[in-house]
Amino acid sequence: MSKHVFWFLLFCSLTFGQEKTTNGYFDLNYIHGNILNHVPDINHLITGHPQGLILSYNFKTTGIKEWHSIYNYPDYGVSFLFQDFENQYLGKNFAINAHYNFYFLNRNLMFRISQGIAMTTNPYDKELNFKNNAFGSRFMSSNYFLLHYQKPYFVGPIGFNAGLFFTHFSNGRIKSPNRGLNTYGINLGLNYNLGEPFKYPKVDSIAKFKEPIRFNFTFRTGVNESSVVGSGQKPFYHFSTHVDKRIGRKSALQLGTELFLTQSLKEYIAYRAIAFPELEPIDPDTDYKRVSVFAGHELFINKLSIETQLGIYVYKQFREEMDIYQRLGLKYYITPKLFTGVALKSHGAKAEAIEWGIGVRL
Repeated sequence: MSKHVFWFLLFCSLTFGQEKTTNGYFDLNYIHGNILNHVPDINHLITGHPQGLILSYNFKTTGIKEWHSIYNYPDYGVSFLFQDFENQYLGKNFAINAHYNFYFLNRNLMFRISQGIAMTTNPYDKELNFKNNAFGSRFMSSNYFLLHYQKPYFVGPIGFNAGLFFTHFSNGRIKSPNRGLNTYGINLGLNYNLGEPFKYPKVDSIAKFKEPIRFNFTFRTGVNESSVVGSGQKPFYHFSTHVDKRIGRKSALQLGTELFLTQSLKEYIAYRAIAFPELEPIDPDTDYKRVSVFAGHELFINKLSIETQLGIYVYKQFREEMDIYQRLGLKYYITPKLFTGVALKSHGAKAEAIEWGIGVRL
C-alpha cells in the first residue's frame, strides 16, 4: 500500500509539472532536533538528537490558473529526505515526498506540507531487531512539515531559510509493530533560484463561487494487521456515503455515515477471546462490524484536495478501541465527478489503516 501511495503522489506531481511555470528553485535544509515521546514504550528508542537533510525542487506558480492566486501563488515540488535517528535500533530513513509551499507575511513566511514514501535501514525483526517497535516494515508513509523564514535572492540567486520542522513516519499498521515515530526541531538551509525574481500579480478580488449540495459515495480498501505481531495482513473494506456543501472556492463541509468491514479485527476478537483469560472475557462471536457517522472538511487545490474527517461509532460491539476516529486524506479528481485517493485512518495517535479509495461526487 505504501508503494501505491508513492505512485499516486508521483502521478499528481507529474500532472502539475505539465503546467507552465517560471523560475523554479532548489533548496537544501539541514534538520536537527528531538524524537517526540508520544507513547511510553518507545523510551528505549530516544537516545540522541536526530539530524538529516531535505533536498527539494520547487515549481513556482504564476497566476495562469485560478487556484494560483487564490492560494497566494504557492509552490509545489518533490523532496528527498534523509534522517539519522542516532539510535542503533532505528537506523536511518530515506524518503521521497511530494509537497506544497504556502506563503504568508508578504512571502517571508513559508509553510510546507508533504506526503510520500520512506524506506528504513533497520526495520523490526523478531530475531535481529526486536526492540524496534516503531517501524514494523521497511517501507512506510512519510510526512514532514516546515515553517520557516525564507529570503530568496539574498546574494544573487542564492537565498537562505531558517525555521522549524516536524516529521512523521508510520506504515499505517500495514504490518505490526507500528508505533510510528515523530521528530521535531530546527532547520537551516539555502535556496538557489534558476531565474530572475518574479513579480506576483496583485489579487484585488475573488469571484464568488456557488455549488449545490453534492452526494458522495466512496469505497476504501487495503490490508492491515492487528496489534498482535505476526498475526498476518488481512484485507479491509470501508464503505461511506456523505453530502458536502461548498462554502467558497476553497472549502466544503461534509456530513456522512460509514460501514467498516475489517478482517484483522474479526480475527483479533477470536484471538482475544481465548488468549487472555485473565482479562474481561469476551464472546468470540462478537460482531466485528462497525458503523459510524462523521463530519469533515475538504480543501480544494486544483485537482487535488486535502480531506479531514472526525467520526464517532454508533454501532460497535467490540469495545476495546476508542469510539472516536479521525481520517486525513489526499484526493485527486480524475474528472469533476470521479476521484481517487489515499488516507490514514486512526484512533488518536494509534493508526488503523492506510486506505486506498475510489469514489464519485454527484
